[in-house]
Amino acid sequence: MAKTDEVASGDAALGYEQARDELIDVVRRLEAGGTTLEESLALWERGEELAKVCRRWLEGARARLDAALAEPAEES
Repeated sequence: MAKTDEVASGDAALGYEQARDELIDVVRRLEAGGTTLEESLALWERGEELAKVCRRWLEGARARLDAALAEPAEES
């Protein structure tokens, strides 16, 4: 499997909270155990994709904050 930083097209439409909540569910399921190796691998891969979505949202938020802080303050 090639390692890329691309996000599946369906995942790109997920909002941050949606991706985060699904990622939390994936982690809970992995931590609970009781899944087959194949199911665990599928959950792990899904978690990686969701983490990428969350990371992109957070990077975008950081860029917006940095841009806003870099703008000169307007006088009232």
